[in-house]
Amino acid sequence: MDPAYMARHDGSEQATGRGSGQKSRKGLDVSDVRNKGNSTNPTPYMQMMFAPMERRLDIAIFRALFASSARQARQFVLHGAVTVNGKKMTYPGYLLNPGDMFQVEIERVMAATGKPKRKSGGSQKAPKNTEANENAEGEESQAAEGETTETAETAAEGAVEGVAEAAVTEAVKSKHFATLKELKIRAQRIMKVKNQFIRAKEKKALRKMLVQVKETLERGRKADDPTVAEMDQAERQLTDLLSGLSLSSNQHSTEAKKARIELKRQQEIQGPDIKKSLVGGGTIRSAQLGLLTPNQRNVLLKALQLEAENPYDSSKPYATPWKPRDWMSPFAFIPRYLEVNQKICAAVYLRHPVARPGLSEVPTPFAPSVSQLAFNWYLRRG
Repeated sequence: MDPAYMARHDGSEQATGRGSGQKSRKGLDVSDVRNKGNSTNPTPYMQMMFAPMERRLDIAIFRALFASSARQARQFVLHGAVTVNGKKMTYPGYLLNPGDMFQVEIERVMAATGKPKRKSGGSQKAPKNTEANENAEGEESQAAEGETTETAETAAEGAVEGVAEAAVTEAVKSKHFATLKELKIRAQRIMKVKNQFIRAKEKKALRKMLVQVKETLERGRKADDPTVAEMDQAERQLTDLLSGLSLSSNQHSTEAKKARIELKRQQEIQGPDIKKSLVGGGTIRSAQLGLLTPNQRNVLLKALQLEAENPYDSSKPYATPWKPRDWMSPFAFIPRYLEVNQKICAAVYLRHPVARPGLSEVPTPFAPSVSQLAFNWYLRRG
């Protein structure tokens, strides 16, 4: 059962000349087309001891790289995240038949096989010295009693001023939120642009810049009550970052259009030599006008395309942009009896695993001698 031989022939050559009336052509050796396989190596039958386990649904999910372990795949099945032939299956020990298709929820697969988020910060532990805490609490209570009278006197005066300041602050916040919303819409429009070319040296820097854009957009959401200064800073950062993302003449700012008109008027007034020098320095002139050169534009467009395919999203339970989990390389393979589609997280169980001369389709890290000893061990115990 050599795969290359099975791909070249359909099996009819095995019956040629045996009652069918066909004869081999002159000079053709029939033994050359017969499947010799890897006859020099023995067939590792002992490696097929755990072949029935490959039919289990949870093991097949793990083999298809939809989970980082068989135990995690079992949890997916128990919690109703797996379907077999379009129907929900909650039994991890279900034995697949050839032709069965199983599918796992995409978000579960992304979280199971992707890098986890790094926990930023964390709650600090309370000091263990209880005596120091009691002394500190006593001093704080005395200071609070002394400050009570002062706060009572200033409470009436601060109430009137607080109402006026709150009204002004709310108006400023609403204005800034509207500006941030417009900038976010502009950023989303830019992120949809796609192109073909990118250089590897500039990929890292551009992706870092795009992450900064999204972090600035998310800053207003994370803060429960952001101050006006923080909102001003976020708005300035957004404006600075998005000002360099002019991708075509239709997306230029009003200031850039005015600068081009002014430059054209100066070129008409100045002499031809100065005009040639200005035309020759197209890259410098484009940089001064806030535009991008064609090469920079192509690189940026490709970076935006990659960012759109694998974006940064703080709401996901896994780290974004998505990267595979560490220490998965020993299991990063797909056996021959599975046909996997990673885009929809679905796979088809084609057939049962088989053993060929010199090859076994059951994955195992142990040598055939170890599997033989294990087979004899279980054989004696029924």
